[in-house]
Amino acid sequence: MAFEPLDRFDWNHPRSIDRTLYGELLELGFLSRGDNVLFRGQSGVGKTNLGQSLAHAALLKGHTVRFTTLAAVIADLSRQESVPALERRLRRYTRVDLLAISELGYLPCDSRSADLLYSLISRRHEKRSTVISTNLAYKQSGTVFPGAACVAALIDRFVQHCHVVDIDADSWRNKEATERAARKKPKG
Repeated sequence: MAFEPLDRFDWNHPRSIDRTLYGELLELGFLSRGDNVLFRGQSGVGKTNLGQSLAHAALLKGHTVRFTTLAAVIADLSRQESVPALERRLRRYTRVDLLAISELGYLPCDSRSADLLYSLISRRHEKRSTVISTNLAYKQSGTVFPGAACVAALIDRFVQHCHVVDIDADSWRNKEATERAARKKPKG
């Protein structure tokens, strides 16, 4: 994923976003408390960019960070062929000060994937901060993990100490594509 510096984020594009909360999050106090952050909004509104900028700020302050997509972390953990190998790999994700997971809700996952994510979130719970970006409301999480018994417990742990940044906007990528097409149209 390309990293776009925060100074290039168009704060005027969203119809609604809590910029004050985001500014407070950039001060990184949530890390010392093990609080989580959720960026929520439709595709193309800047959730991943804001998550990356938060992770970058943490890196600049000397914190350990891992940024990944949900699909990548699940694939990585699923490849482990033994319990000891899985435990070692889980430590890669649980030891970092800030774990940022992007794109929750874009692809459906099976029950095993839900169990792996639950294991990760529960091990980090109240110890280390996790940032998640999603296009789903909490009540829609079951659509990502259909039939998974742990979804309610996963959400419960994640939201207990969570700062939610809802972004109401139209897709920035769609806006750029429309503007680019309008510039290419012959006048006449």
